[in-house]
Amino acid sequence: MNRLYYGDNLTVLREHLTDESVDLIYLDPPFNSQRDYNLLFKTPKGHESDAQITAFEDTWHWGPQAEQEFAQLLHQPNTDVAEMIQSLRRFLRESDVMAYLTMMANRLLELRRVLKLSGSLYLHCDPTAGHYLKLVLDTIFGPENFRNEIIWQRTNVHSDSKTWSRVSDTIFFYTKSGKFTWNPIYASHSDEHLKSKYRQSDPSGRLYTLSDMTSPNPRPNMMYEWKGYPSPPNGWRYSKETMAKLDADGRIWYPGDTTKRPRLKRYLDEMSGTLLGNVWTDINPINSQAAERLGYPTQKPLALLERIIQASSQAGDMVLDPFCGCGTAVHAAQKLGRQWIGIDITHLAIGLIEKRMKDAFPSLAFGIYGTPRDLEGARDLALRDKYQFQWWACSLVNAQPYQGKKKGADSGIDGLIFFQDELKGAAKKIVVSVKGGETVTRTMMADLKNTVEREKAQIGLFVTLTPPTKPMVVEASSAGYYESPHSGAFPKIQILTIEGLLSGQESPKYPDLSRGGLSFKKAKAEGETGEQGKLF
Repeated sequence: MNRLYYGDNLTVLREHLTDESVDLIYLDPPFNSQRDYNLLFKTPKGHESDAQITAFEDTWHWGPQAEQEFAQLLHQPNTDVAEMIQSLRRFLRESDVMAYLTMMANRLLELRRVLKLSGSLYLHCDPTAGHYLKLVLDTIFGPENFRNEIIWQRTNVHSDSKTWSRVSDTIFFYTKSGKFTWNPIYASHSDEHLKSKYRQSDPSGRLYTLSDMTSPNPRPNMMYEWKGYPSPPNGWRYSKETMAKLDADGRIWYPGDTTKRPRLKRYLDEMSGTLLGNVWTDINPINSQAAERLGYPTQKPLALLERIIQASSQAGDMVLDPFCGCGTAVHAAQKLGRQWIGIDITHLAIGLIEKRMKDAFPSLAFGIYGTPRDLEGARDLALRDKYQFQWWACSLVNAQPYQGKKKGADSGIDGLIFFQDELKGAAKKIVVSVKGGETVTRTMMADLKNTVEREKAQIGLFVTLTPPTKPMVVEASSAGYYESPHSGAFPKIQILTIEGLLSGQESPKYPDLSRGGLSFKKAKAEGETGEQGKLF
């Protein structure tokens, strides 16, 4: 079954994926570029400043976790890896890059374990640490299993660049063994190629080019005269029987001069195209106007992942992305009829992928693991990570998280929902406040009422892990109702419990003609392939 996992991919790989169970791995890990990447949600005009949140911090530092993972590398069975990582540490010391490589080495060992003997791995990176990653990959997979270095031109030249403009990413292609799945990929012929090579046509208008019919090496049994044309020095490429069939089919071009040689007609409509090389310039990046853009900072185009999946897997194979971000790899895998597994360490990413897959494949069945299944799981998440809990709780009411954990003082807003209840009216706003503590009070209701008024919102949702008190319910009721022009009245302040949302007994109440289209970008529907699974 198709699966999404929330959690550290090292833990998920070790606890949930068995040996040699995956056919293809694509990973696009953070590059240690020392940047924070903001996730831009779709919002109505005038609300753009509300719609940023730190999706992930692309920064690694040496600390207790790095030291612990370094020790694990020294004690695992692959002694070459232990030697390699110690050598790197002597050179790089306890630097950010060393922390990054330690993290990657542990995960690449697990990825090799779960990969089938016929499987392939594609690691997407940039110049920041790519040269070190290549060394790690050679040690883990063996230099003999390095297949290629793909260069993808991801952008155009920057006019303000101080030196050679960085326009490309690197994708390292490795296999687990010498016997791996491979399906050649062909690109369309360029206009220049067509004009120079396919200049002739038959009476029906079919374009063709002419190719040599002589043998490249001496073949005595192919040295014969054919229709008055003497044998070439090395003989013909084809036997007499094959030549007769080609002639009967009209596939041989005769020059009319026996001092020249017949040639084979190759029709354009029978050609596969040009065999693709390792420099890809024909796949455009996700720009601000791209239809598939979801706002995720490092989102890759579907065409890029489709090419990789088509080349190195078959229909029904299992595709794994252990750093799945906004889910392009799992989207492409589903579209091409593969099974898939995606892993990410943030609820923000898992929630985004869940919505993307539901939009693109409305009846698709898939499981989500690692997210709270019940009230106890929700309490555990709230205790472990306040912000992950808030992001997850926002996903229960289909709200976009509000800003990031580095944005300063608490504004009383944890999430936003934009809705429209008039065909030509302006977009309206719902403020979401999430509380994961054991104590909730009437004052919190008063604060939410004030926030709704300050933000000129129509409705406020109070999502709480702890059941509300009677004074809270009374305070919420005192806010009155939002009167929708065409849809009736809705409580202005609504209290929703995590338990009720998980069980389906509670849900936010508001009209929305846009069906959520004002809050999130919607992935294009690709087709229906099954039934949506429950949120585990």
